Amino acid sequence: MVEAYKTEDKFQGGAIRVSGVSKTFEGQVGSEVEALKDIDLDITPGEFLSIIGPSGCGKSTLLRLIAGLDRPDMGEITLDGEKIVEPHYERGLVFQDPTLFPWLNVYQNVESGLKMRKINSRNEVQDYIDLVGLRGFEKSYPHHLSGGMAQRAALARALVNHPKVLMLDEPLGALDAFTRIKMQDEIQRIWETRKTTMILVTHDVEEAVYLSDRIVVMSPRPGRIKDIISIDLKRPRNRSDEDFFRLKTEILEILNFIKND
Repeated sequence: MVEAYKTEDKFQGGAIRVSGVSKTFEGQVGSEVEALKDIDLDITPGEFLSIIGPSGCGKSTLLRLIAGLDRPDMGEITLDGEKIVEPHYERGLVFQDPTLFPWLNVYQNVESGLKMRKINSRNEVQDYIDLVGLRGFEKSYPHHLSGGMAQRAALARALVNHPKVLMLDEPLGALDAFTRIKMQDEIQRIWETRKTTMILVTHDVEEAVYLSDRIVVMSPRPGRIKDIISIDLKRPRNRSDEDFFRLKTEILEILNFIKND
């Protein structure tokens, strides 16, 4: 039987709760690497949350745990009160590399997850291709697309599943500065349209301030939450605004990139 979406299934952001989560990996010569330690975090439905911190602080590890790709050694993570133990289409994940299937065109890539779930989705697929601005490129293959276009296709492929939570792991890191700014606006527009809970891992403090409701600042390994900053700026945000610059400077100080004399 072919499944169909119900209206009430759409446009619902989920609530994530991370409770006492720690994660350790095996290192070289039998040593252990403590990636995360005692993480407690509540993310509200429809919130845009960014996670920043130095390389190796466990940002991507935390995303993988929320996605269900790994399990914590201690603690638990829930989505709307249900424990996360494995990957699920309700939790979409977009990487820095778009990871499109090279043998499928844009339309087929966006449709692929729905076909696996046997969902009749022709209108849905086109709607999301339109949403990310790729109308006219449905028959294009990944090697014909620019980096920004490929990332748009990856976003559409994740969003067409109507995830309650969309996780973005440095999705704009490989793009040039101009394309990156355009894609930030696109991600914000999609978030405002879909009301999906979004979690962004980024090294770009300005990007985090521009997009987020809150920013989680992580400490160096073992990764702990060093601070959580609320971004109380009206949207759309102006990068040259005095309050924008103040918040950016505050976060850089927390990260010890700027010394406070």
